[in-house]
Amino acid sequence: MNRNDRRIALTAIAVGSLALIGLWLTEYQQAPETTLMVKDSTMLVDSTHHKTYQQRASASMTVGEVPLRHTEEFPFDPNTADSTQLLRLGLQPWQVRSIYRFRARGGVFRTKRDFAELHGLTKKDYLRLEPYIRISDDYQPASTLFPKEERDSVRYPIKLKDGEHIVLNTADTTQLMKVPGIGSYYAKEIVRHGKWIGGYVSVDQLDEIDGFPQTAKKYFVINRPTPQRLKINKLSLQELRRHPYINYYQAKTIVDYRHLHGDIKSLQDLRFSKHFPEDVIQRLEPYIEY
Repeated sequence: MNRNDRRIALTAIAVGSLALIGLWLTEYQQAPETTLMVKDSTMLVDSTHHKTYQQRASASMTVGEVPLRHTEEFPFDPNTADSTQLLRLGLQPWQVRSIYRFRARGGVFRTKRDFAELHGLTKKDYLRLEPYIRISDDYQPASTLFPKEERDSVRYPIKLKDGEHIVLNTADTTQLMKVPGIGSYYAKEIVRHGKWIGGYVSVDQLDEIDGFPQTAKKYFVINRPTPQRLKINKLSLQELRRHPYINYYQAKTIVDYRHLHGDIKSLQDLRFSKHFPEDVIQRLEPYIEY
């Protein structure tokens, strides 16, 4: 091969190499754009498919799985309303079951407040339903059939008001139980103690009853007392001792005085004895007959 031929061959090889390099560069620059277009197309398809799926799911749940509930307001009695009515009022199914269980156990809604105790009932729901709650009279306590003035006046007497009084020395247990603070126990104790001492001559004698309520004393008065009297110059030592205000030493002093001085004219005759101080004489005086 001569020099000209070699020159032509080298030129041809160089031209071909440049052509190949140019072609390769062109493909390299176009590849990313093509790939991006493919990716964008795929994302568009996926996005459209996802949106369509969400719309179908939302429509399905609204129509089928979780239907919308429209609450109503109308008068109802929680003691008799059935499940359909309770659900229409907007109560949840588990709340309806709770009401049914409560009624099955004998529970009764007597007041609107009782219904407010329903488990899970919100303040908003109660205030919405409260104007429509109607409790039938059939579910009120039987005691409401009887007016207060017809109640048992013996077991549940009407108490005295401030400024009212009863006569202590003539009252029976029924009258005594009208005094505030006095029940059947103290009424019986008042009567028993009165008989024991021979009749009341002072309201302060109530203090001799163990634990007697002081606030009750203001409701008592004494009117013309007629206590049982002891014949102090006739009774024996044992008979004198039976009175709660006379102990053994006081009875013996009385008997000894009679033996030495004759009949007693007044309890003041005994004032020189240590067993008859002035307060004892004053307490015993109304029960002595000479």
